[in-house]
Amino acid sequence: MSATAAAAETEAKGSERRETLRRILQGDLASLRVVIGLALIWVIFQSQNDRFLSAENLTNLMLQITGIALISIGIVYVLLLGEIDLSVGAVSGLAAAVMAVLNVKHGWNPYLAIAAAIAVGLAIGLLQGFLFSRFGVPSFVVTLAGLLAWQGALLQVLGSTGSINLTDPKITGLANTFYDGATAWILAALVIAAFGALLLLGHRRRVAAGLEAESPTGMLVRFALVAAVTIAAVAVLNSDRGIPLALLILLAFVVGMEYVARRTTFGRHVFAVGGNAEAARRAGISVNRVRTVVFGIAGAMAAIGGIMIASRLLAVNQGSGGSELLLLAIAGPVIAGTSLFGGRGSVWTALLGALVIGSISNGMDLLALSSAVKFMVTGGVLLLAVIVDAVARQQRQASGRV
Repeated sequence: MSATAAAAETEAKGSERRETLRRILQGDLASLRVVIGLALIWVIFQSQNDRFLSAENLTNLMLQITGIALISIGIVYVLLLGEIDLSVGAVSGLAAAVMAVLNVKHGWNPYLAIAAAIAVGLAIGLLQGFLFSRFGVPSFVVTLAGLLAWQGALLQVLGSTGSINLTDPKITGLANTFYDGATAWILAALVIAAFGALLLLGHRRRVAAGLEAESPTGMLVRFALVAAVTIAAVAVLNSDRGIPLALLILLAFVVGMEYVARRTTFGRHVFAVGGNAEAARRAGISVNRVRTVVFGIAGAMAAIGGIMIASRLLAVNQGSGGSELLLLAIAGPVIAGTSLFGGRGSVWTALLGALVIGSISNGMDLLALSSAVKFMVTGGVLLLAVIVDAVARQQRQASGRV
């Protein structure tokens, strides 16, 4: 190879590295940044306590993050608008209480009780979205008032008992059912096959539309990576109790809501409103309708998350939906790369963020650290994520990219 060719190759590699660094700084590769950070967190906690990466603890971690991640899915949609919902924790507790009272005290069929609880969450979200969009009251104020009101409603629904134990197996089974052995491997094969089919379908659609498509090598690498992660996860979970039903429910919601965000007209409208509401209005998008529906989604997902948490804890009480639940549900997507400024993010950040937050909390529990330390560490991680988001936005603005 001539000196000129070698110099050109070196320059090309340097340019590629600079481009990758630029994309990381501007938030385009936020998921990669989070995965690297998650791996580092796992290495640190494993070095301090060899039980951290045990099959039993990882299964517990999956169960612990499911409810939070489900709530975070709705938060992602709100953040895509550049808004905030401070009521999701209280809504999750109220919805769980409605389900428990209807099922335990009034003898409702468990599925009807669950449906009623989700309907309550949806109605609350739509109400708050209507008040925010119709009267121009900041979402911060509307949902802060909701946080207080729905906590009061929770106490009213529970009544003097203050706590209700859940015993119906159809409700408790949501977070306490596992699939092991051959069933787990069949599920893994189905997931891998479905991902491969989606890759091929997406590639064919882009080619048919005359758009630039991913190279076969890139597709193969992505497929191999997902297959390897799926097989490794099933192997680990199978060595304990198996694949939790709760994890399957979470993944189904993540994939479904990501499809809505990326592949539907409504999803494109959400990104458009979050990017520039006035431009979206001039383009003919019903901004108020989009905002109202998004807050409805947040309310419904909060209810679903609350139901899952109640199923795991086998009870609903006056503290349901309280403590650090709201902080964790909002912090997760922000830490994983969904912008607080609107218009940028992914539903997958709900899962990744919950993994990061849950891993930190779980690891500190194993190390027997105090609640004070846990709150300070979690707050510090959230502040760091917000700073990174702000820096990424400044980088995009400096380069002329919104």
